[in-house]
Amino acid sequence: MDSINNIINFVFPPLALYGLFVFYPIYQRLKSAVSICRNVFSENVAGKVVVITGAASGIGEALAYEYGKKGAYLALVDIRDEPLFHVAALAEIYGSPEVIPIVADVSKLHDCERFIQATVLHFGRLDHLVTNAGVAPLYLFEDIDDLSKATPAMDINFWGSVYCTFFASSYLKKSRGKIVVIASGCGYIASPRLSFYCASKAAVIAFYETLRSEFRSKVGVTIVAPGVVDSEMTQGKFMTKNGQLIVDRELRDMQISLLPVESAERCAKAILRSVCRGDRYLLEPAWISCVILWKVFCSEVTDSLGRWLVMG
Repeated sequence: MDSINNIINFVFPPLALYGLFVFYPIYQRLKSAVSICRNVFSENVAGKVVVITGAASGIGEALAYEYGKKGAYLALVDIRDEPLFHVAALAEIYGSPEVIPIVADVSKLHDCERFIQATVLHFGRLDHLVTNAGVAPLYLFEDIDDLSKATPAMDINFWGSVYCTFFASSYLKKSRGKIVVIASGCGYIASPRLSFYCASKAAVIAFYETLRSEFRSKVGVTIVAPGVVDSEMTQGKFMTKNGQLIVDRELRDMQISLLPVESAERCAKAILRSVCRGDRYLLEPAWISCVILWKVFCSEVTDSLGRWLVMG
């Protein structure tokens, strides 16, 4: 077997490069033609039933308003009741025919089952699932005293998406619906002090890429990797090494002050356009793709730059 691998190692790289050189221009033309068709025949979400987790602030809140403006029925989920009810009321004012706020913790399996079942019982169907809830642990790995305090990052960011997808998938298959996965640019690009956040978002991306292959055309999957978007995180709300959520503007300035912050409204508009087109991926803003390209081909440069910007 080793000899076979040696032969493949020698033969495959030049063949792959040549095939890419020949195929890529054709692929781009086909992709452009498909993109034009998707823009022309974009999905109308009026009357569709949409579940949004983490809807009390940030991207989730902005998406609730954008879906509401388009006439979608909404089930908004968050662990915080007062801001959630406020967002639900505004979403109805913006145009949603009906909004139900559901207080739930996405890191709990039974809570996810409860809000999916409550949505289907109330509206009779489910068309879009937006998995947006997340937290951002911010500390150096070497500073952790109790590793168990790091589990909320994976429980909320990863399992919180998986749980509600598990209970929603059968209903989404019936409606040939869509899953909108709010991952992060950090799922592709490492950032100091965000080791568990980056790991959880990378796991989310890998999971839903696999799920897309398994679902085939039964359920659409759009994976969104936002950059720095105006949210509680950009305002300094992080999870400490002790598992507590705090607001630390000094740490915020040290971590992200040099990066341009995009408004949640603009990000949400781009996400909804992409979802209605049926896109597989969305990098928002688009310049994130350039950083990922540098990460692939010049990883030493991006790693050094990240350390200099954040740690320096």
